[in-house]
Amino acid sequence: MVLRKKDIVKDKKSKINVLGTEIIIFKNDNENFICLTDMAKRFGGDDLIYSWMRNRNTLEFIGIWEEIHNPDFKGNEFVTFKSQAGLNTFNLTPRKWIEATNAIGIISKAGRYGGGTFAHKDIAFEFGSWLSPGFKIYLIKEYQRLKNDENDRLKLEWNFQRTLSKVNYT
Repeated sequence: MVLRKKDIVKDKKSKINVLGTEIIIFKNDNENFICLTDMAKRFGGDDLIYSWMRNRNTLEFIGIWEEIHNPDFKGNEFVTFKSQAGLNTFNLTPRKWIEATNAIGIISKAGRYGGGTFAHKDIAFEFGSWLSPGFKIYLIKEYQRLKNDENDRLKLEWNFQRTLSKVNYT
């Protein structure tokens, strides 16, 4: 799925800080997507995403994830990629994966500002583990903190709306 700027709806707190690395999170169809590009910056650069996607275990993981969550996933293309994984000549980019398999778990967004490769939180956590197990733990911890903060804010808004309704009713 290739997104345009107008397709992305960012929350006010759409960034987390993991070990000094700022990582963007955005919602798409009520699912959270985490920026793999931001995660890779800490360890080198975008080429790490391509190396990760060349790995057979990675392809199996994201392929199974797509089969579970995406009814329009093209499994035949997935099998072709999986059979080529690990070969020296095999090269896979996020955009190529998305276009060939109709994937929804990874999003490739062009642009200097706000562009990059984003993945569903399940896939992003797997990438974090591949980068560094310690980094993954801190990533999950910060993500959970962000979600807890959002839930607390929603509870306050709901209680405020409830109280306002009571006052207006009487």
